Amino acid sequence: MIVWIAFLSIIIIFLTLDLGVFNKNPHIIKPKEAGIWTAIWVILSFIFSGIVHWIYSNGFVANPTGIKPIVATMKYITGYLIELSLSIDNIFIMAVIFASFKIPQKYQHRVLFWGILGAIIFRGLMIFFGVVLINKFSWMTYLFGAFLIFTAFKMLFKKNEEEFEPKKSLVYRIIGKVIPITSHTEKEHFFTKIDSINHATPLFVALIVIEVMDMLFAIDSVPAILAITTDPFLVFSSNIFAILGLRSMYFFLANMLEKFSYLEFSLIAILAFVGIKMIIVHYYKFPEWVSLGFITIALLIGIIVSVNKSKNTSQN
Repeated sequence: MIVWIAFLSIIIIFLTLDLGVFNKNPHIIKPKEAGIWTAIWVILSFIFSGIVHWIYSNGFVANPTGIKPIVATMKYITGYLIELSLSIDNIFIMAVIFASFKIPQKYQHRVLFWGILGAIIFRGLMIFFGVVLINKFSWMTYLFGAFLIFTAFKMLFKKNEEEFEPKKSLVYRIIGKVIPITSHTEKEHFFTKIDSINHATPLFVALIVIEVMDMLFAIDSVPAILAITTDPFLVFSSNIFAILGLRSMYFFLANMLEKFSYLEFSLIAILAFVGIKMIIVHYYKFPEWVSLGFITIALLIGIIVSVNKSKNTSQN
């Protein structure tokens, strides 16, 4: 429990510094600033892999699956890369939501900050119940694996689907029935009074829609990481580091998503791979270096092809 308490305390400190010090005053986060913070979070995430090795070497945390320190380290990195790569679609949805509700750029960070707090709590609950289900019912691995493969095929053939429109969503309609919604922002406030009646501002509506969308994305991402490991600490820590870096990555990539169009095929390959891994886990287990290598190569190929395609398009 000491390790868990220490880890959660560090996360709380990070979040407190983020909103209370570095982003105390709302401002537009430019690509350069976002790029620096994205690099910082990625570096911190990989540094933590060394801490994972140290923790498991000294038995400071429960090790229900009995994995070795080096294996725990690879599982953490693999899980982190999966969660980070699956965040790309999440970033696109965030951009659509902010544009739909006309959220000023300088207030978007505040919405994402509170959204991440909710995401941490919800992911924690999903991971807990997911681990319990897999440990209690071994056949759940087949169900999760089949779901991931289905998701991969759905992503592959989703081009004909209608684009997501936040203002036409069920979430928006439900919020409107609970509290009146105003179309005007009131600085960084989530609520404002109009004729002595509380109204939800676009910031609050965007926050709730983002939270719900994150829950839907978690339905894909949590089973994906459970295909790598069912160790609660590894699953949770890799998930949290990916979530913490999501805000800066959003501001860094939001205007460049079209340049990484082929990265989606990398995500499809990753989901299909981990789905197959879950289905055959009782018959054959891939070495950890195979999983890590496949995911790393898939991401690199997607990035390289996307960048080259973008360069060729701009030259023409």
